[in-house]
Amino acid sequence: MQQHTNTSEKNKQQFDVDVLDINVYPYNLIVWNDDVNTFDWVIQTLIEVCNHTEEQAEQCAFLIHFKGKYAVKNGEYDTLKPMCNSITERGINATVEDIA
Repeated sequence: MQQHTNTSEKNKQQFDVDVLDINVYPYNLIVWNDDVNTFDWVIQTLIEVCNHTEEQAEQCAFLIHFKGKYAVKNGEYDTLKPMCNSITERGINATVEDIA
């Protein structure tokens, strides 16, 4: 005879496992607005450097423009720092900042 397992108990167990698997990365890659770079250049940079889709890159570019800065990527410092360097080498202001 099969043992009957409560569905809500299964869901709770799955939820507990999912919560344990979530990684919280301590750093953000921030891109800053300026009056020099075009939307197209920022979008192209985000696609090439951050592996954004075109839609993601466009949304980030608008947020950067209207908010003055935007966290375009979240991750470990050692992953974000080379991306930040690549972005600044293209003449776009970017920083890696601790979330805390």
